[in-house]
Amino acid sequence: MAAHLSGEPLPVAPQPAPRIAVDTFDGRVHIEWDPEAPVTPSGQLAFFVAFLKTSGLFDRLVASCPLRYSSPNAPKVRDVLGTLLLSVLSGHWRYAHIAALRADSVSPPLLGMDRILSEDAVRRALSAIGEEAGTAWLQDQLDWTLRPLLGEPWVLDADTTVKPLYGKQEGAAVGYNPAKPGRPSHSYHSFMMGGLRLVLDVQVEPGNEHLPVHAAPALRSLLDRIGPERYPALLRGDSAWGNEAAMREAERREIPFLFRLRMTANVKRTLERAMSEAGWEPAGQGWHGKFADLRLVGWSRHRRIVLLRRILDRTLGIEEPDAAGQLKLGFATADVRKRVWEFEVLATSLDAEISGLGQLYRDRGDAENDFDELKNQWGWGGYTTQDLKRCRLTARFVALVYDWWTLFVRLIDPARHREAITNRPMLLSAIGRRVEHAGQTTIRVASPHGKHAWVREALARAAAFLETLRTSAEQLTDVQRWCRILSQAFVKFLRGRQLDPPVPSAAA
Repeated sequence: MAAHLSGEPLPVAPQPAPRIAVDTFDGRVHIEWDPEAPVTPSGQLAFFVAFLKTSGLFDRLVASCPLRYSSPNAPKVRDVLGTLLLSVLSGHWRYAHIAALRADSVSPPLLGMDRILSEDAVRRALSAIGEEAGTAWLQDQLDWTLRPLLGEPWVLDADTTVKPLYGKQEGAAVGYNPAKPGRPSHSYHSFMMGGLRLVLDVQVEPGNEHLPVHAAPALRSLLDRIGPERYPALLRGDSAWGNEAAMREAERREIPFLFRLRMTANVKRTLERAMSEAGWEPAGQGWHGKFADLRLVGWSRHRRIVLLRRILDRTLGIEEPDAAGQLKLGFATADVRKRVWEFEVLATSLDAEISGLGQLYRDRGDAENDFDELKNQWGWGGYTTQDLKRCRLTARFVALVYDWWTLFVRLIDPARHREAITNRPMLLSAIGRRVEHAGQTTIRVASPHGKHAWVREALARAAAFLETLRTSAEQLTDVQRWCRILSQAFVKFLRGRQLDPPVPSAAA
Protein backbone atom coordinates (compact mmCIF):
# COMPACT_ATOMS: atom_id res chain seq x y z
CA MET A 1 0.00 0.00 0.00
CA ALA A 2 1.44 3.37 -0.99
CA ALA A 3 2.20 5.73 1.81
CA HIS A 4 2.66 9.48 1.78
CA LEU A 5 5.12 10.74 4.35
CA SER A 6 6.29 14.31 4.45
CA GLY A 7 9.94 14.98 3.89
CA GLU A 8 12.19 16.30 6.64
CA PRO A 9 13.26 19.94 6.85
CA LEU A 10 16.65 20.81 5.47
CA PRO A 11 19.35 20.85 8.14
CA VAL A 12 20.55 24.21 9.36
CA ALA A 13 24.22 24.88 8.71
CA PRO A 14 26.14 24.67 12.00
CA GLN A 15 27.63 27.86 13.34
CA PRO A 16 31.32 28.02 14.27
CA ALA A 17 31.77 27.24 17.95
CA PRO A 18 34.06 29.36 20.13
CA ARG A 19 37.42 28.07 21.28
CA ILE A 20 37.38 27.24 24.99
CA ALA A 21 40.36 26.99 27.31
CA VAL A 22 40.23 24.62 30.28
CA ASP A 23 42.75 23.90 33.00
CA THR A 24 43.80 20.24 33.32
CA PHE A 25 46.54 18.29 35.11
CA ASP A 26 48.37 18.32 31.78
CA GLY A 27 48.27 22.08 31.70
CA ARG A 28 45.97 24.47 29.90
CA VAL A 29 44.12 22.81 27.01
CA HIS A 30 42.15 24.53 24.26
CA ILE A 31 38.97 22.87 23.02
CA GLU A 32 37.55 23.43 19.54
CA TRP A 33 34.44 21.90 18.03
CA ASP A 34 34.39 20.92 14.39
CA PRO A 35 30.76 19.96 13.64
CA GLU A 36 31.43 19.43 9.93
CA ALA A 37 34.38 17.09 10.38
CA PRO A 38 33.80 13.78 8.50
CA VAL A 39 34.25 11.51 11.53
CA THR A 40 32.46 8.52 13.00
CA PRO A 41 32.58 6.62 16.30
CA SER A 42 32.18 3.40 14.27
CA GLY A 43 35.44 3.61 12.38
CA GLN A 44 35.56 -0.11 11.58
CA LEU A 45 32.01 -0.27 10.20
CA ALA A 46 33.30 -0.56 6.62
CA PHE A 47 34.33 -4.17 7.23
CA PHE A 48 30.79 -5.11 8.28
CA VAL A 49 29.40 -3.21 5.29
CA ALA A 50 31.71 -5.22 3.01
CA PHE A 51 30.23 -8.36 4.59
CA LEU A 52 26.69 -7.11 3.90
CA LYS A 53 27.49 -6.09 0.32
CA THR A 54 29.38 -9.25 -0.64
CA SER A 55 26.65 -11.44 0.84
CA GLY A 56 23.88 -9.34 -0.72
CA LEU A 57 22.03 -9.31 2.60
CA PHE A 58 21.37 -5.58 2.88
CA ASP A 59 20.48 -5.10 -0.80
CA ARG A 60 18.05 -7.99 -0.53
CA LEU A 61 16.47 -6.46 2.58
CA VAL A 62 16.00 -3.09 0.88
CA ALA A 63 14.74 -4.48 -2.44
CA SER A 64 12.08 -6.65 -0.79
CA CYS A 65 10.87 -4.06 1.75
CA PRO A 66 7.10 -3.52 1.42
CA LEU A 67 7.47 0.20 2.25
CA ARG A 68 6.36 2.30 -0.72
CA TYR A 69 6.14 6.07 -1.08
CA SER A 70 4.12 8.22 -3.45
CA SER A 71 5.72 11.56 -2.61
CA PRO A 72 8.97 12.61 -4.33
CA ASN A 73 9.91 14.38 -1.08
CA ALA A 74 9.68 11.24 1.00
CA PRO A 75 12.86 9.65 2.33
CA LYS A 76 14.49 6.74 0.53
CA VAL A 77 13.64 3.24 1.77
CA ARG A 78 17.38 2.58 1.97
CA ASP A 79 17.78 5.57 4.30
CA VAL A 80 14.97 4.30 6.55
CA LEU A 81 16.40 0.80 6.89
CA GLY A 82 20.00 2.01 7.06
CA THR A 83 19.19 4.42 9.88
CA LEU A 84 17.44 1.70 11.87
CA LEU A 85 20.27 -0.77 11.18
CA LEU A 86 22.92 1.68 12.40
CA SER A 87 20.84 2.40 15.49
CA VAL A 88 20.42 -1.28 16.36
CA LEU A 89 24.08 -1.97 15.65
CA SER A 90 25.07 0.85 18.01
CA GLY A 91 23.22 -0.82 20.87
CA HIS A 92 20.29 1.58 20.93
CA TRP A 93 16.94 0.56 22.41
CA ARG A 94 14.87 3.72 21.95
CA TYR A 95 13.94 5.68 18.83
CA ALA A 96 15.19 8.81 20.59
CA HIS A 97 18.72 7.38 20.54
CA ILE A 98 18.78 7.80 16.75
CA ALA A 99 19.61 11.46 17.32
CA ALA A 100 23.10 10.38 18.38
CA LEU A 101 23.74 9.20 14.81
CA ARG A 102 22.85 12.46 13.05
CA ALA A 103 26.39 13.93 13.23
CA ASP A 104 27.93 10.82 11.62
CA SER A 105 28.66 11.75 8.01
CA VAL A 106 30.95 8.77 7.38
CA SER A 107 28.71 5.76 7.94
CA PRO A 108 25.69 6.57 5.69
CA PRO A 109 27.57 6.61 2.36
CA LEU A 110 29.13 3.24 3.18
CA LEU A 111 25.63 1.74 3.16
CA GLY A 112 24.60 3.63 0.03
CA MET A 113 22.49 6.05 2.06
CA ASP A 114 21.98 9.74 1.48
CA ARG A 115 21.61 10.61 5.15
CA ILE A 116 20.61 9.56 8.64
CA LEU A 117 16.91 10.18 9.20
CA SER A 118 15.24 11.55 12.30
CA GLU A 119 13.53 9.32 14.82
CA ASP A 120 10.14 10.68 13.72
CA ALA A 121 10.83 9.78 10.09
CA VAL A 122 11.74 6.22 11.09
CA ARG A 123 8.63 5.92 13.27
CA ARG A 124 6.39 7.12 10.42
CA ALA A 125 8.03 4.78 7.94
CA LEU A 126 7.55 1.71 10.11
CA SER A 127 3.96 2.73 10.75
CA ALA A 128 3.35 2.76 6.99
CA ILE A 129 4.32 -0.92 6.64
CA GLY A 130 1.33 -3.25 6.86
CA GLU A 131 1.64 -5.86 9.60
CA GLU A 132 1.06 -8.91 7.38
CA ALA A 133 3.44 -7.66 4.70
CA GLY A 134 6.05 -6.63 7.27
CA THR A 135 5.90 -10.00 9.02
CA ALA A 136 6.32 -11.93 5.77
CA TRP A 137 9.18 -9.64 4.70
CA LEU A 138 11.30 -10.04 7.83
CA GLN A 139 10.52 -13.73 8.28
CA ASP A 140 11.74 -14.28 4.74
CA GLN A 141 14.99 -12.41 5.54
CA LEU A 142 15.56 -14.52 8.66
CA ASP A 143 14.75 -17.74 6.80
CA TRP A 144 17.06 -16.91 3.88
CA THR A 145 19.91 -15.98 6.22
CA LEU A 146 19.87 -19.25 8.16
CA ARG A 147 18.39 -21.79 5.74
CA PRO A 148 21.74 -23.24 4.54
CA LEU A 149 22.61 -24.12 8.15
CA LEU A 150 19.36 -25.99 8.72
CA GLY A 151 20.54 -28.90 6.59
CA GLU A 152 22.89 -29.81 9.43
CA PRO A 153 21.72 -31.51 12.66
CA TRP A 154 20.57 -28.68 14.91
CA VAL A 155 18.61 -27.95 18.08
CA LEU A 156 15.61 -25.62 18.22
CA ASP A 157 15.54 -23.77 21.55
CA ALA A 158 12.16 -22.22 22.38
CA ASP A 159 11.84 -19.56 25.03
CA THR A 160 9.16 -17.27 26.35
CA THR A 161 10.22 -14.14 28.19
CA VAL A 162 8.45 -10.99 29.34
CA LYS A 163 9.21 -7.35 28.70
CA PRO A 164 7.84 -4.96 31.36
CA LEU A 165 6.09 -1.88 29.96
CA TYR A 166 5.67 1.58 31.45
CA GLY A 167 3.36 3.40 29.05
CA LYS A 168 0.05 2.98 27.28
CA GLN A 169 1.17 0.42 24.71
CA GLU A 170 -1.21 -1.83 22.82
CA GLY A 171 -1.05 -5.35 24.21
CA ALA A 172 0.25 -4.24 27.61
CA ALA A 173 -1.33 -6.77 29.95
CA VAL A 174 -0.62 -8.22 33.37
CA GLY A 175 0.60 -11.78 33.17
CA TYR A 176 3.37 -14.02 34.44
CA ASN A 177 6.19 -11.63 35.39
CA PRO A 178 8.47 -12.96 38.15
CA ALA A 179 10.82 -9.94 38.07
CA LYS A 180 8.07 -7.30 38.31
CA PRO A 181 4.82 -8.92 39.48
CA GLY A 182 1.73 -6.96 38.49
CA ARG A 183 3.57 -4.88 35.87
CA PRO A 184 1.93 -4.87 32.39
CA SER A 185 4.16 -6.47 29.81
CA HIS A 186 4.62 -8.03 26.39
CA SER A 187 5.52 -11.69 25.92
CA TYR A 188 8.38 -12.53 23.56
CA HIS A 189 8.05 -16.04 22.13
CA SER A 190 11.44 -16.71 20.56
CA PHE A 191 13.11 -19.52 18.64
CA MET A 192 16.88 -19.97 18.33
CA MET A 193 19.42 -22.39 16.90
CA GLY A 194 20.93 -23.97 20.01
CA GLY A 195 24.71 -23.73 20.19
CA LEU A 196 24.99 -21.42 17.16
CA ARG A 197 23.30 -18.51 18.97
CA LEU A 198 21.19 -17.42 16.01
CA VAL A 199 17.56 -16.25 16.05
CA LEU A 200 15.07 -18.00 13.78
CA ASP A 201 12.04 -15.92 14.71
CA VAL A 202 10.36 -13.99 17.52
CA GLN A 203 6.67 -13.31 18.08
CA VAL A 204 5.54 -10.47 20.37
CA GLU A 205 2.20 -10.99 22.11
CA PRO A 206 0.27 -9.34 24.99
CA GLY A 207 1.77 -10.04 28.40
CA ASN A 208 -1.06 -12.30 29.52
CA GLU A 209 -0.37 -14.63 26.58
CA HIS A 210 2.77 -16.09 28.12
CA LEU A 211 2.08 -19.78 27.80
CA PRO A 212 3.07 -21.59 24.59
CA VAL A 213 -0.58 -22.27 23.77
CA HIS A 214 -0.46 -18.67 22.56
CA ALA A 215 2.92 -19.21 20.83
CA ALA A 216 1.86 -22.44 19.14
CA PRO A 217 0.85 -20.66 15.91
CA ALA A 218 4.32 -19.07 15.73
CA LEU A 219 5.98 -22.46 16.25
CA ARG A 220 3.78 -24.10 13.61
CA SER A 221 4.46 -21.26 11.16
CA LEU A 222 8.21 -21.58 11.69
CA LEU A 223 8.23 -25.36 11.20
CA ASP A 224 6.01 -25.05 8.12
CA ARG A 225 8.47 -22.56 6.59
CA ILE A 226 11.46 -24.74 7.42
CA GLY A 227 9.93 -27.88 5.93
CA PRO A 228 10.27 -31.50 7.10
CA GLU A 229 13.63 -31.99 5.41
CA ARG A 230 15.12 -29.29 7.67
CA TYR A 231 13.33 -30.04 10.93
CA PRO A 232 15.51 -29.78 14.04
CA ALA A 233 17.04 -32.88 15.55
CA LEU A 234 15.59 -31.75 18.89
CA LEU A 235 12.99 -29.26 20.18
CA ARG A 236 14.06 -28.03 23.61
CA GLY A 237 12.42 -25.61 26.04
CA ASP A 238 12.00 -24.62 29.67
CA SER A 239 8.96 -25.20 31.88
CA ALA A 240 6.87 -22.70 29.93
CA TRP A 241 6.98 -25.18 27.03
CA GLY A 242 6.50 -28.39 29.00
CA ASN A 243 2.81 -28.72 28.21
CA GLU A 244 0.44 -30.69 26.01
CA ALA A 245 0.31 -28.17 23.14
CA ALA A 246 4.06 -28.12 22.56
CA MET A 247 4.55 -31.87 23.03
CA ARG A 248 1.66 -32.80 20.73
CA GLU A 249 2.99 -30.48 18.02
CA ALA A 250 6.42 -32.14 18.27
CA GLU A 251 4.89 -35.63 18.27
CA ARG A 252 2.69 -34.84 15.29
CA ARG A 253 5.75 -33.80 13.29
CA GLU A 254 7.92 -36.61 14.73
CA ILE A 255 10.42 -34.14 16.17
CA PRO A 256 12.19 -35.34 19.33
CA PHE A 257 11.64 -33.04 22.32
CA LEU A 258 13.08 -32.30 25.74
CA PHE A 259 11.11 -29.96 28.03
CA ARG A 260 11.36 -29.08 31.68
CA LEU A 261 8.10 -29.50 33.62
CA ARG A 262 6.61 -27.15 36.17
CA MET A 263 6.61 -28.37 39.76
CA THR A 264 2.89 -29.04 39.93
CA ALA A 265 1.32 -31.06 42.71
CA ASN A 266 1.30 -34.26 40.63
CA VAL A 267 4.95 -33.80 39.62
CA LYS A 268 5.90 -33.31 43.28
CA ARG A 269 4.02 -36.47 44.28
CA THR A 270 5.92 -38.41 41.61
CA LEU A 271 9.20 -37.13 43.07
CA GLU A 272 8.13 -38.04 46.60
CA ARG A 273 7.41 -41.64 45.60
CA ALA A 274 10.68 -41.94 43.69
CA MET A 275 12.88 -40.55 46.48
CA SER A 276 12.74 -43.80 48.46
CA GLU A 277 13.18 -46.00 45.38
CA ALA A 278 16.39 -47.47 44.03
CA GLY A 279 17.71 -46.99 40.51
CA TRP A 280 19.03 -43.42 40.68
CA GLU A 281 21.89 -43.08 38.18
CA PRO A 282 24.67 -40.46 37.91
CA ALA A 283 23.62 -37.63 35.58
CA GLY A 284 26.71 -35.42 35.77
CA GLN A 285 27.67 -32.33 37.79
CA GLY A 286 26.41 -33.81 41.04
CA TRP A 287 23.00 -34.76 39.65
CA HIS A 288 21.37 -38.20 39.81
CA GLY A 289 18.34 -39.28 37.85
CA LYS A 290 15.83 -41.99 37.09
CA PHE A 291 13.08 -42.58 34.55
CA ALA A 292 9.35 -42.64 35.19
CA ASP A 293 6.09 -42.55 33.25
CA LEU A 294 3.62 -39.75 33.90
CA ARG A 295 0.29 -38.52 32.61
CA LEU A 296 -0.65 -35.10 33.98
CA VAL A 297 -4.10 -33.55 33.89
CA GLY A 298 -4.73 -32.29 30.35
CA TRP A 299 -2.23 -34.68 28.78
CA SER A 300 -3.53 -37.00 26.07
CA ARG A 301 -1.18 -39.85 27.00
CA HIS A 302 1.52 -41.12 29.32
CA ARG A 303 4.97 -39.72 28.56
CA ARG A 304 8.50 -40.56 29.57
CA ILE A 305 9.91 -38.24 32.21
CA VAL A 306 13.35 -37.87 33.76
CA LEU A 307 13.59 -37.14 37.50
CA LEU A 308 16.78 -35.32 38.47
CA ARG A 309 18.03 -34.53 41.98
CA ARG A 310 21.17 -33.28 43.70
CA ILE A 311 22.17 -32.19 47.19
CA LEU A 312 22.75 -28.46 47.61
CA ASP A 313 25.50 -26.88 49.67
CA ARG A 314 24.63 -25.97 53.22
CA THR A 315 24.91 -22.24 52.65
CA LEU A 316 22.30 -21.00 50.21
CA GLY A 317 21.88 -17.61 48.58
CA ILE A 318 18.29 -16.37 48.41
CA GLU A 319 17.43 -13.39 46.19
CA GLU A 320 14.19 -11.56 46.86
CA PRO A 321 12.83 -8.02 46.40
CA ASP A 322 12.84 -5.57 49.27
CA ALA A 323 10.10 -3.02 50.05
CA ALA A 324 11.35 -0.77 47.24
CA GLY A 325 11.30 -3.59 44.72
CA GLN A 326 15.11 -3.90 44.55
CA LEU A 327 16.53 -7.42 44.50
CA LYS A 328 18.55 -8.25 47.61
CA LEU A 329 20.66 -11.30 48.31
CA GLY A 330 20.32 -13.08 51.62
CA PHE A 331 21.88 -16.26 52.96
CA ALA A 332 20.40 -19.28 54.68
CA THR A 333 22.20 -22.19 56.29
CA ALA A 334 20.44 -25.54 56.31
CA ASP A 335 20.32 -27.71 59.42
CA VAL A 336 23.37 -29.99 59.28
CA ARG A 337 21.08 -32.88 60.30
CA LYS A 338 19.01 -32.40 57.13
CA ARG A 339 19.80 -32.71 53.44
CA VAL A 340 18.65 -29.98 51.05
CA TRP A 341 17.74 -31.24 47.59
CA GLU A 342 17.39 -29.52 44.23
CA PHE A 343 15.09 -31.10 41.64
CA GLU A 344 14.44 -30.91 37.91
CA VAL A 345 11.86 -32.93 36.00
CA LEU A 346 12.07 -33.33 32.23
CA ALA A 347 9.63 -34.71 29.69
CA THR A 348 11.18 -36.27 26.62
CA SER A 349 10.60 -38.50 23.62
CA LEU A 350 14.30 -39.30 23.37
CA ASP A 351 15.56 -42.82 23.94
CA ALA A 352 18.81 -41.92 25.65
CA GLU A 353 20.67 -42.54 28.89
CA ILE A 354 20.13 -40.47 32.01
CA SER A 355 23.56 -38.84 31.84
CA GLY A 356 23.08 -37.79 28.23
CA LEU A 357 19.65 -36.30 28.83
CA GLY A 358 20.83 -34.37 31.86
CA GLN A 359 23.71 -32.84 29.94
CA LEU A 360 21.53 -32.15 26.93
CA TYR A 361 19.20 -30.04 29.02
CA ARG A 362 22.06 -28.29 30.81
CA ASP A 363 23.38 -27.32 27.39
CA ARG A 364 20.29 -25.15 27.16
CA GLY A 365 22.09 -22.80 29.54
CA ASP A 366 23.91 -21.51 26.47
CA ALA A 367 20.55 -20.54 24.96
CA GLU A 368 19.72 -18.65 28.17
CA ASN A 369 22.88 -16.64 27.59
CA ASP A 370 21.66 -15.86 24.07
CA PHE A 371 18.32 -14.57 25.32
CA ASP A 372 20.09 -12.52 27.99
CA GLU A 373 22.39 -10.94 25.39
CA LEU A 374 19.48 -10.03 23.14
CA LYS A 375 17.47 -8.49 25.96
CA ASN A 376 20.29 -6.60 27.68
CA GLN A 377 22.86 -5.83 24.96
CA TRP A 378 20.58 -5.31 21.98
CA GLY A 379 17.34 -3.42 21.56
CA TRP A 380 15.21 -6.56 21.40
CA GLY A 381 12.78 -5.36 23.99
CA GLY A 382 13.14 -1.71 23.03
CA TYR A 383 11.90 0.64 20.32
CA THR A 384 8.54 0.56 22.07
CA THR A 385 5.55 2.22 20.40
CA GLN A 386 1.91 2.48 21.34
CA ASP A 387 0.89 0.06 18.58
CA LEU A 388 1.81 -3.60 18.82
CA LYS A 389 2.50 -3.84 15.08
CA ARG A 390 5.69 -1.77 15.20
CA CYS A 391 6.88 -3.58 18.34
CA ARG A 392 6.63 -6.84 16.41
CA LEU A 393 8.35 -5.31 13.39
CA THR A 394 11.31 -3.93 15.32
CA ALA A 395 11.70 -7.13 17.39
CA ARG A 396 12.24 -9.10 14.18
CA PHE A 397 14.43 -6.35 12.71
CA VAL A 398 16.67 -6.40 15.80
CA ALA A 399 16.84 -10.21 15.58
CA LEU A 400 17.91 -9.95 11.93
CA VAL A 401 20.67 -7.39 12.61
CA TYR A 402 21.80 -9.48 15.59
CA ASP A 403 22.08 -12.54 13.32
CA TRP A 404 24.01 -10.63 10.66
CA TRP A 405 26.43 -9.13 13.16
CA THR A 406 26.86 -12.48 14.96
CA LEU A 407 27.72 -14.17 11.65
CA PHE A 408 30.17 -11.39 10.81
CA VAL A 409 31.88 -11.78 14.20
CA ARG A 410 32.03 -15.54 13.60
CA LEU A 411 33.70 -14.86 10.26
CA ILE A 412 36.31 -12.77 12.07
CA ASP A 413 36.86 -15.41 14.77
CA PRO A 414 35.21 -18.80 14.06
CA ALA A 415 36.59 -20.30 17.27
CA ARG A 416 34.24 -18.61 19.74
CA HIS A 417 31.14 -16.51 20.28
CA ARG A 418 31.77 -13.02 21.58
CA GLU A 419 28.84 -11.13 23.05
CA ALA A 420 28.06 -7.59 21.93
CA ILE A 421 29.45 -6.08 25.13
CA THR A 422 32.83 -7.45 24.01
CA ASN A 423 32.69 -7.51 20.21
CA ARG A 424 31.29 -4.01 19.57
CA PRO A 425 34.18 -2.17 21.29
CA MET A 426 36.61 -4.55 19.63
CA LEU A 427 35.33 -4.80 16.04
CA LEU A 428 33.14 -1.73 15.50
CA SER A 429 33.99 1.15 17.81
CA ALA A 430 36.95 3.31 16.81
CA ILE A 431 37.40 6.91 15.78
CA GLY A 432 37.29 7.03 11.98
CA ARG A 433 38.02 10.09 9.84
CA ARG A 434 37.14 10.14 6.15
CA VAL A 435 39.81 11.63 3.90
CA GLU A 436 39.48 12.32 0.16
CA HIS A 437 42.74 12.61 -1.80
CA ALA A 438 43.58 12.10 -5.45
CA GLY A 439 40.20 10.51 -6.14
CA GLN A 440 40.67 7.94 -3.36
CA THR A 441 38.63 7.62 -0.19
CA THR A 442 40.45 6.63 3.00
CA ILE A 443 39.06 6.10 6.48
CA ARG A 444 41.80 6.67 9.03
CA VAL A 445 41.05 4.63 12.13
CA ALA A 446 42.31 5.24 15.65
CA SER A 447 41.37 2.41 18.00
CA PRO A 448 42.10 2.58 21.74
CA HIS A 449 41.25 -1.12 22.19
CA GLY A 450 43.90 -3.16 23.96
CA LYS A 451 43.74 -5.88 21.27
CA HIS A 452 43.89 -3.48 18.31
CA ALA A 453 46.82 -5.34 16.73
CA TRP A 454 44.92 -8.65 16.71
CA VAL A 455 41.78 -6.85 15.47
CA ARG A 456 43.68 -5.33 12.53
CA GLU A 457 45.01 -8.72 11.47
CA ALA A 458 41.64 -10.47 11.90
CA LEU A 459 39.74 -7.78 9.96
CA ALA A 460 42.37 -7.87 7.21
CA ARG A 461 41.92 -11.66 6.84
CA ALA A 462 38.14 -11.29 6.65
CA ALA A 463 38.44 -8.47 4.10
CA ALA A 464 40.75 -10.61 1.94
CA PHE A 465 38.28 -13.50 2.05
CA LEU A 466 35.36 -11.24 1.05
CA GLU A 467 37.42 -9.68 -1.74
CA THR A 468 38.12 -13.14 -3.15
CA LEU A 469 34.39 -13.84 -3.18
CA ARG A 470 33.68 -10.47 -4.79
CA THR A 471 36.07 -11.11 -7.66
CA SER A 472 34.43 -14.47 -8.33
CA ALA A 473 30.89 -13.10 -8.03
CA GLU A 474 30.06 -13.75 -11.67
CA GLN A 475 30.71 -17.47 -11.25
CA LEU A 476 28.62 -17.82 -8.07
CA THR A 477 24.92 -17.45 -7.38
CA ASP A 478 23.81 -15.43 -4.33
CA VAL A 479 23.10 -18.62 -2.38
CA GLN A 480 26.42 -20.21 -3.36
CA ARG A 481 28.30 -17.11 -2.23
CA TRP A 482 26.36 -17.02 1.03
CA CYS A 483 27.05 -20.71 1.67
CA ARG A 484 30.78 -20.05 1.29
CA ILE A 485 30.59 -17.25 3.84
CA LEU A 486 28.67 -19.45 6.30
CA SER A 487 31.11 -22.32 5.76
CA GLN A 488 33.99 -20.03 6.65
CA ALA A 489 32.20 -18.55 9.67
CA PHE A 490 31.28 -22.00 11.02
CA VAL A 491 34.38 -23.88 9.92
CA LYS A 492 34.70 -25.29 13.45
CA PHE A 493 31.05 -26.37 13.68
CA LEU A 494 31.18 -27.91 10.18
CA ARG A 495 34.64 -29.43 10.78
CA GLY A 496 35.95 -27.89 7.62
CA ARG A 497 33.15 -29.10 5.36
CA GLN A 498 31.53 -26.77 2.84
CA LEU A 499 27.79 -26.24 3.06
CA ASP A 500 26.01 -27.62 0.02
CA PRO A 501 23.90 -24.90 -1.56
CA PRO A 502 20.59 -25.77 -3.19
CA VAL A 503 20.48 -26.16 -6.92
CA PRO A 504 20.31 -22.79 -8.71
CA SER A 505 16.62 -23.21 -9.57
CA ALA A 506 15.72 -23.60 -5.88
CA ALA A 507 17.86 -20.74 -4.72
CA ALA A 508 15.75 -17.98 -6.18
